[in-house]
Amino acid sequence: MKESEGKHNKERNLLALTGAAALLALAANLAFSAFNSHRKKTKKKDLPGSNVRVNLSPSEILRLADRIIAKSKAVHDKVASVPLDKVSYVNVVSPLAELEAEQFPLIQSCVFPKFVSTSDEVRKASAEAERRLDAHALMCSMREDVYLVIKAVAARGEWTSAEAKCYIQSLVREFEQNGLNLTVTKREEVQRLRTQMDELSLQYIKNLNDKSTFLLFSEAELAGLPLEFFKGLDKAENGKFKVNLRSNFVAAVLELCKVGRTRRMVAVAYGKRCGDVNLSVLENLVQLRHKYARLLGYSNYADYAVDLRMAKTTSKVFEFLEDISINLTDLATKELNLLKDLKKKEEGEVPFGIEDLLYYAKRVEEQKFDIDFGALKQYFPVNLVLSGVFKTFQDLFGLRFEEILDAEVWHGDVRVFSVFDLSSRELFGYFYQDIYAREGKYGQTCVVALQNGALSSNGARQVPVALLISQFEKDISGHPGLLRFSEVVNLFHEFGHVVQHICNRASFARFSGLRIDPDFVEIPAQVLENLCYESFVLKLISGFHQDITKPIKDDICKSLKRWRHSFSALKLKQEILYCLFDQIIHSADNIDVVELFKHLHPKVMLGLPVLEGTNPASCFPRSAIGYEAACYSRIWSEVFASDVFASKFHGDPLNQYVGMQFRNKVFGPGGAKEPIEVLSDFLGREPSIQAFVDSKSECSL
Repeated sequence: MKESEGKHNKERNLLALTGAAALLALAANLAFSAFNSHRKKTKKKDLPGSNVRVNLSPSEILRLADRIIAKSKAVHDKVASVPLDKVSYVNVVSPLAELEAEQFPLIQSCVFPKFVSTSDEVRKASAEAERRLDAHALMCSMREDVYLVIKAVAARGEWTSAEAKCYIQSLVREFEQNGLNLTVTKREEVQRLRTQMDELSLQYIKNLNDKSTFLLFSEAELAGLPLEFFKGLDKAENGKFKVNLRSNFVAAVLELCKVGRTRRMVAVAYGKRCGDVNLSVLENLVQLRHKYARLLGYSNYADYAVDLRMAKTTSKVFEFLEDISINLTDLATKELNLLKDLKKKEEGEVPFGIEDLLYYAKRVEEQKFDIDFGALKQYFPVNLVLSGVFKTFQDLFGLRFEEILDAEVWHGDVRVFSVFDLSSRELFGYFYQDIYAREGKYGQTCVVALQNGALSSNGARQVPVALLISQFEKDISGHPGLLRFSEVVNLFHEFGHVVQHICNRASFARFSGLRIDPDFVEIPAQVLENLCYESFVLKLISGFHQDITKPIKDDICKSLKRWRHSFSALKLKQEILYCLFDQIIHSADNIDVVELFKHLHPKVMLGLPVLEGTNPASCFPRSAIGYEAACYSRIWSEVFASDVFASKFHGDPLNQYVGMQFRNKVFGPGGAKEPIEVLSDFLGREPSIQAFVDSKSECSL
């Protein structure tokens, strides 16, 4: 690798220096990029060590998918043919591990074009390839012949390393989660239940996605909403505006509308969506989940869902949620009283309801904090922010990012970077940066793992490759692309995932980068997201777009830090309410979900009742698909990330010694080590909720 590194050294562009040099480097980089985009095309360079393929045609995508499936079947057949008395790590486990490492970048080469391609035909082919590959993966996970030989290897207990033992146990567990340790009859029942659950989950979401419902309001009834909001509305024959019950319209009304009656009408209508229909779907879905879990040997679905996560047990989840809720009660009470007092001043004796929370929280924030987020955006030109992000992560984690010019990419906006260890100059991996908005592209900021790190049987290391996707404004003829502060925070978070993926040193692709415990995977990125509120970092990544030598002022930095926690206790209690609901319905049979919400709402929300006529259970998609019995996980990540940041980074957020410890002890192990051990090793103790609670109190209004 060092040989190829030297060979391409002159063709890479070093990014992110300090002080005035950073500004000169940024200007030079932009000028060179402009020159490079207009020069005569040259032969595109491969990325040494990367097996990711880009710019495949629709037919090439489908042919590659078929070759992947054929190779996978051949390897699984060969493994399954090993006599049970002849099984070994070498003839069973090693071929499967190498197959995973080899095929993952090829699978992703088929799948990721659906997120980024400008061609409708390519996106369709990518979706079809994904369908074929998913069907094949499901078939492989149900192969009893392969399960039996892996089980035989596990029974011998001949591990080559602790990580190899973890890998074999993971293989066995995956098969048994699909019922391979059950009788044929029970196994068929498991598959039947899974199919029914998938159908009901999709039905629940389909019902929610009905976009035909709307309410009519006059302009006066929508007082407080900006002109841009009205531009997105249709008008009825009577001249009133149609407010569609989509989440973006509802959120705008609840946060900005001055008319309490309008806020209440919208909140009630939004909370009544799908009513009895989705209520019935959810009740049936939960019962099927319990049956499914019991067939697999669990008492209930929550036990099944939590068993393989960092939390481990439902009792631990309940304890965690209740501890956080109790510790936030005093602060949340102060916040609620402040909002009630403000509503009384503005609307008289009308009772404060849950529908008033967003509006009055925003009103207090406007009074307490001198932050104009529209004006603040002028200080975050996208190229300057990126330069600052690069410098921050390079300095903190002892890395160097170098742009690879003339690498093959799927669009002219895409840039490719290699990542080196600063000291050893070892190539750690690559990342693609596809961050500007365009038609047909995936609309959210996210990171896609394109190739996982792994150690082959001959000792060679396969390097990780990541893709950062976003939809930022692009510089257009004198108008710089500017980022909202929320986009800056999101960029830090997702770039944390890029570095997390690339700095992983696991031996098995299965444990590499982002393929780790879902309770843990967001914690490192949440830790790094905190950097956005540190004055030193804010000044590094900001500069007025007409004069980037002028960063945001100290008082704004302080206000942003305080604003971050404003009314956070009350808002978090509302999230805890839904997490408790999700955990309870998946922990017991025959729960009356309507009565459960009526009971939980005032208990958690300091006496505020559920909105009369609404049924939150009928419009709570996280519990229906994707996060069932695991809604707590986002709070879990935030809480323990706060502990890590407060204990190790607070006061000196760019301390490279701490950064290197984080890189080696947190990023390094990936999924090969229990998350609680990873955090305890880094912290020198078990993680705690106290730093999170203290951070809320310190920044209270």
